[in-house]
Amino acid sequence: MRYEIAGTVMQTLSIALDPGEAIVSQTHAMAWMTDGIEMDTHTGGGFFAGLKRAFSGGSFFITEYSARSRAEVAFAPRFPGQIIPMALRAGESIVCRKETFLCAEKSVSLDIVLQQRLGAGLFAGEGFILQRVTGPGTVWLDLSGEVIEKTLAPGERLRVHAGHVGMQEPTINIDIQMVRGFRNVLFGGEGLFLATLTGPGRIWLQSMPILNLAEEIARHLPSNEAADAGIGAGVGRMIGGGAAGAAIGGILGGILGNE
Repeated sequence: MRYEIAGTVMQTLSIALDPGEAIVSQTHAMAWMTDGIEMDTHTGGGFFAGLKRAFSGGSFFITEYSARSRAEVAFAPRFPGQIIPMALRAGESIVCRKETFLCAEKSVSLDIVLQQRLGAGLFAGEGFILQRVTGPGTVWLDLSGEVIEKTLAPGERLRVHAGHVGMQEPTINIDIQMVRGFRNVLFGGEGLFLATLTGPGRIWLQSMPILNLAEEIARHLPSNEAADAGIGAGVGRMIGGGAAGAAIGGILGGILGNE
């Protein structure tokens, strides 16, 4: 198996497979493939395996691409960003956001991991349920915008704006911390809560969260619906960008749209 990542802001991943090799991906990820590739869409381990992926934000079904002869299959992310290959040893895991998984070798397993703290699940920009990818094998992950990798020492903390955390090692602890200062909250534009990440471990930060991109697109759409959506997204971002922020922003956007 050989792969090549091409492009800058809209990258593609091309994987050359030898006979008998296989790649799995969530649905709607494949861009093109040559003759010799056989597709098989299934739940990837039964009904409950598909259900767990759906709860973590992925697709209920996965698609397996098997090579009958030498062939190539390519994948393309849905947003501008960077494709990160991770070669995982047996039992080694990485924790990522729901939209980050692109594809992986068949030997890689996908599972869910729950946030341990209620506040982190609501306001840290990650949601209650994340995806855990476990080796052995190579997984390709898609992060939005440019990617910055940081290594935190034991006890070292980093406060991050909601949505900028793309993936992290399982040893990283995630919590929330309220922004201090009345004027900072109202006029600073950084939100009410920040995610607090504590080491040891590595984290990968993304420069363009999808929520930010959606908010900017909504601002430039010439319609009342787009304006209402932009207001809702802005309120959600101010609160924290997580599940509660998105819900409250959507409610307020709907109320404003009905007036």
